[in-house]
Amino acid sequence: MNRIAGIAVAFLGFAAAAMPASAQEKTITVFAAASMKNALDDIDAAYMARTGVKVTVSYAASSALAKQIEQGAPADVFISADTDWMDHAASKKNINEATRVNLLGNTIVLIAPKDSKVENVNIGAGLDLAKLAGDGRIATGDVKSVPVGKYAKAALEKLGAWQAAEARFAMADSVRAALTLVARNEAALGIVYSTDAKVEPGVKIVGTFPADSHPAIIYPVAATTTAKAETTDYLAFLRSTAAKTILEKYGFKFLLSPTT
Repeated sequence: MNRIAGIAVAFLGFAAAAMPASAQEKTITVFAAASMKNALDDIDAAYMARTGVKVTVSYAASSALAKQIEQGAPADVFISADTDWMDHAASKKNINEATRVNLLGNTIVLIAPKDSKVENVNIGAGLDLAKLAGDGRIATGDVKSVPVGKYAKAALEKLGAWQAAEARFAMADSVRAALTLVARNEAALGIVYSTDAKVEPGVKIVGTFPADSHPAIIYPVAATTTAKAETTDYLAFLRSTAAKTILEKYGFKFLLSPTT
């Protein structure tokens, strides 16, 4: 019996080795802005169920991802939370420009821990964030590199509130890290995307920044110059009605007409 079992195992191993590449598991690697996690996880599950292609995602700040791709990290798709870092990838010839589209829009909001006494902040000229935070800190992404932080700083400068609040900021390496600081009561306030605030039960939205107080929040997507052939179909799925439904459920604004 042991000899027969051994022959069976050897045969199965040979059959697997001889299996054509088209029948073996296909994978796509996506580098995506941290704020995409919940929605993109759902999209990728739907895509794998439909095609059998496994999608592996690395989530981080767009700045970190662009630099990793520049340094040779293997990725098929790049989804940035702003156009600046996609432009950077393009300038380094790391993306296929012909595949680039502006996929999503978003908004930035002011959040506080769920049990905070801060409520209904009118965000406009005269906003005093430092006073509002009391003895606490204000969390957002690094304003020099992380998209949400760049949007936040631009908005506060436009409203004349940056200078007074600058020293109170706790700079995080991604929007999700900033979100966590507020959810754990390690920061009194935070500035994150509305889509992030909606998936974190430990925080509440206390105000929304006017759209004209900062550059438009745009998420471009593109295939990298080293992308696998399967990437074309995946990018098409991101533009589909099925993906649109999922993304809008999480609060993203879909900027394209869905393809199917």
